[in-house]
Amino acid sequence: MSERSTPRALVMLLVAASAVVVLAGIKAVNTILGPIVLALVLVVAVAPIRGWLVRRRAPSWLVVAVPFSVVIVVLLGMVAILTTAVVQMATLLPGYSGQFNKLVADAQAWAAARGIAPQVNQALRSFDPGKMLGIAQSLVSSVLGVVSSLFLIVVLLLAMSLDAPVISRIIAAAAAERPAITKALTTFADRTRRYLLVSTIFGLICAALDVVALYVLSVPLPLLWGVLALITNYIPNIGFVIGLVPPALLALLTGGLRSMILVIVAYMVINIVVQSFIQPKFLGDAVGLSTTVTFLSLILWATVLGPLGALLAIPLTLLTRALFIDSDPGLKWSTALVSGELPANRPGS
Repeated sequence: MSERSTPRALVMLLVAASAVVVLAGIKAVNTILGPIVLALVLVVAVAPIRGWLVRRRAPSWLVVAVPFSVVIVVLLGMVAILTTAVVQMATLLPGYSGQFNKLVADAQAWAAARGIAPQVNQALRSFDPGKMLGIAQSLVSSVLGVVSSLFLIVVLLLAMSLDAPVISRIIAAAAAERPAITKALTTFADRTRRYLLVSTIFGLICAALDVVALYVLSVPLPLLWGVLALITNYIPNIGFVIGLVPPALLALLTGGLRSMILVIVAYMVINIVVQSFIQPKFLGDAVGLSTTVTFLSLILWATVLGPLGALLAIPLTLLTRALFIDSDPGLKWSTALVSGELPANRPGS
């Protein structure tokens, strides 16, 4: 009998089925895998500090301690700011019940004057001032949930920081025998660091400008919304909208419709100009992902890993690309589909 090759459609179907099974397994353990990926990305981000210390012949304990300390200070600082601000939010929200009732009454009067009162009243019934306390309590619970997983993240960071120098030497030694996978992992680390660096710089710029605008417009807790703008800057495509909603709603409660419109306009001018016109020129080809792939990766990882998956969507997609596409030189056209760029012509190809 002559040997037959497996039909391509069957191969694609088996790959798709395997991917569904793997993603379902990842979702089942997302509370563990999420912190692992976050710790990995943070260790990769501070690798240049570790490399600088190694080149300066620093003691081995210092090579581990300094990058680990940098990550811990940044992580704990951000959690402390968010925790403090959310606690303030929890005490602030219940005090706006009077303003909320006034907004509801104004909306009902406006609807009655235009003959659409039944529809508006039905929509307003879903908003209960008493729910504002519940929202505040849920925010506190969410922060406490992050703090409870912080211990796991710190332990993972310490373990990975201890192993990082050895892993770096192993990857460098494997370059001769496994050049493709070594290059893929190195490219993943470089692109992840550049993505984080550029996103952080422009996120800080947007956050600072947002805080100034909120101070000028007298919106409560501007620091909280500035930190939120910085964090949501790591979420591709929809991060800007997520960071805009809470301060806009709070501006509506404190200053009315005009204040909310001013907040929306200020955010749009600041964030769209910086993120749409300036940031891409500095980011360049650091990510190596097409716009469609970036958006689909956000949906996929947010579904599988939750909010942490949305924050880590780009690094997770870069890691997946490195392991399954870039490590195989024969998949150059798959790389082109993911990156949106034609592969370079190679002699003899």
